[in-house]
Amino acid sequence: MKKIINLLLVVLVLASCAPQQGKRTEGDGNTLPKSLPEFNGKIGETFETSEQDYPQPFKAPEEAPNVIIVLLDDVGFGQTGTFGGPIPTPALDELAEEGISYTRFHTTGICSPTRAAMLTGRNHHQVGFGTISELSTGYPGYHSILDKKAATVAEVLKQNGYGTAVWGKWHNTPDWETSPVGPFDRWPVGLGFEYFYGFQGGETSQWEPQLIRNTLSVEPPKTPEEGYHLTEDLTEDAIRWMRQQKSVSPEKPYFMYFSTGAAHAPLHVSEEWIEKFKGQFDDGWDAMRVKTFERQKAMGIIPENTVLTERPDAIPSWDEQTDEAKKLYARQMEVFAGFLAHTDHYVGKLIDEARALPGGENTMVMYVIGDNGASAEGSLTGTLNNLMTQNGFPDNVERQLAVLDEIGGPKHENHYAVPWAWAGSTPFKWMKRVPSHFGGTRNGFIVSWPKGIKAKNEKRTQFHHLVDIAPTIYEAAGIEFPTSVNGVEQTPLAGVPMNYSFENAYAEGTRKTQYFEVGGHRAIYHDGWVAGSFHGVPWQLSGSVGFENDVWELYNIEEDFSQANDLAEQYPDKLEELKAIFNEEANKYDVFPLDDRFVERAFNKARPSITKGKRHFKYLSGTKRVPEGSAPQVYALDHTISAKLNFKKGDEGVIVANGGSAAGYTLFVKNNKLCYTYNFFHENYYKVVSNINLPAGEIDVKMVYKQSDEKHHGAGGVSTLFINGKQVGTTKIEKVVPFRYSATETMDIGMDLGSTVSSEYRTPFEYTNTIEYVEFTLD
Repeated sequence: MKKIINLLLVVLVLASCAPQQGKRTEGDGNTLPKSLPEFNGKIGETFETSEQDYPQPFKAPEEAPNVIIVLLDDVGFGQTGTFGGPIPTPALDELAEEGISYTRFHTTGICSPTRAAMLTGRNHHQVGFGTISELSTGYPGYHSILDKKAATVAEVLKQNGYGTAVWGKWHNTPDWETSPVGPFDRWPVGLGFEYFYGFQGGETSQWEPQLIRNTLSVEPPKTPEEGYHLTEDLTEDAIRWMRQQKSVSPEKPYFMYFSTGAAHAPLHVSEEWIEKFKGQFDDGWDAMRVKTFERQKAMGIIPENTVLTERPDAIPSWDEQTDEAKKLYARQMEVFAGFLAHTDHYVGKLIDEARALPGGENTMVMYVIGDNGASAEGSLTGTLNNLMTQNGFPDNVERQLAVLDEIGGPKHENHYAVPWAWAGSTPFKWMKRVPSHFGGTRNGFIVSWPKGIKAKNEKRTQFHHLVDIAPTIYEAAGIEFPTSVNGVEQTPLAGVPMNYSFENAYAEGTRKTQYFEVGGHRAIYHDGWVAGSFHGVPWQLSGSVGFENDVWELYNIEEDFSQANDLAEQYPDKLEELKAIFNEEANKYDVFPLDDRFVERAFNKARPSITKGKRHFKYLSGTKRVPEGSAPQVYALDHTISAKLNFKKGDEGVIVANGGSAAGYTLFVKNNKLCYTYNFFHENYYKVVSNINLPAGEIDVKMVYKQSDEKHHGAGGVSTLFINGKQVGTTKIEKVVPFRYSATETMDIGMDLGSTVSSEYRTPFEYTNTIEYVEFTLD
């Protein structure tokens, strides 16, 4: 008996010495917001006979850590040096050395779904994000409307005493709710974040971004010529916020979500950073993949018995490229490498600052190295204009070679060629938008928490998914997940905590099953096996291949890390078992109906829109930063733009502009003449100038566009100018944008913010007199 008592005493002593990961609060934390405590003072007839009992602010659990989530964009498993890739990432290396690295961690395969799952702890279809908002459809798993029954981790932490803020890419607000008039309840500040500085869409220019602070559009503090870059700006702003938090209330923990626009296209970085990688990719993507694979084995990132998967037939070899093409492709990869290295430097600066502030040792950094695999959206040749390829117009080598040294700068919305994305996903098959294979979903993940995790520079191989991040935070902070938030009963978490693995590299994994689906690509993980159905190359952005001829593959990933050995024919019963589990999970989480279309879904007429059904729009002067999805949809349609303005000789400026240097249109006044320019993806500029000067006084101006009868993709029409009802100029527009000018720009009245549609003026080129209104009529 005495031995048992002594043993219990030892256990208790050891438990008291273990690192504290927050003290779980039971009962009162089950509903948010928490009720005010009962009054325990004394109320007399006057204050002399009364005693105060002031309700005190709610505080986070004792020893709850600061939490920083860093999420990179479009970075593949085999790109960072930390995970064996060719691009040195010393700041990430340092974080890995002071923490633990997960080598079997997974995302959803595409951006918005990944973010929705991570922030809520539920599967992406479960919260309406089976795809990005711009492609949403009217089904429960795809409408892109975050339901209040799936409260974000920011909302839960805020109501448990945390300060909360987010920087960078958001991409989780419905496309039709991103205009300057909201509504704002599904913007970051309506979903638990007390501060937001970043952008709404899927991508933005790193040189001239469309920025929002909380709910107001703001312009970058500097120009590209003055040295502006978005990653640097986000980092500096986040550091200012952190310093203020720890100056004013050092005992209050914070939750920071730092979501870079890097390294998503456009691939933008200064020549200084590009130059660091000059000549390093001249041996091509096949060689890069082999070298990465060898480093991954040597570093213990992948098991020794891992097989390097073969290059798909749809991806060309490096050897079959011409010398001129190789010159271009090497430059593309140098730009990407510079972009990622630059990002590593500035994220490292952010983390260093966090560690140096009060509570730095008790700051848990969770670093997700990519929201999906490397991106193949640049097409097989790469492109100077990412939106051009997404609109169905491929680029070519010759056009890019002509401006080789400009690639990476502010003139282009550039992206690299598909084979670099394949090489960046080493050792796996495929890449972003292909969740049937780990090339689309396996991303490096690092957790560093000096006060809470003793393990240093260790690797973890348990299978996990980013739905597990939210419950891991709750566990670390000692916060009970609420059953009700703001009066709404909560959907149970789909994620499981990862904390059990922090100190035990050999602990049995707690995630037994996980489904994957994006764009018809499907996979199911269950107890060490994966079944997957590939559904077409991810750079094909239109059409449907159907589902009747789907082929499923089967892998034992406990023995086959890279999915190199398809066992479907050898174990047909196991394959059928996993397919049945996929269907079960798909029904449970609203995955059906499957839809493999891409660009066609952008034209979904059932989707809500503030422009839906309207043929007439009237804007007052000063209206600015209207997202393209909330502006008049004039693509390939007969339409008229008219304006009433005051003019005197010498006045100039923009009347209306939509888009930017990538593509768009602008109606403006220059040299006393009325001008209209249509920018077709920075490839063709169609311009018409009035053949008379504008008369002084109050005048009516008009641009009338008539679509041609041609039926081919991007067919154009004729643009005609009028002043006070008189025709003053006309031109033929050979090609028009069918879907979207840009993912980064907006419509502005009386100015052209961001990058300019026309190179004939510089932003903002604000009209120097008065504009009474601008009207659009869609015929």
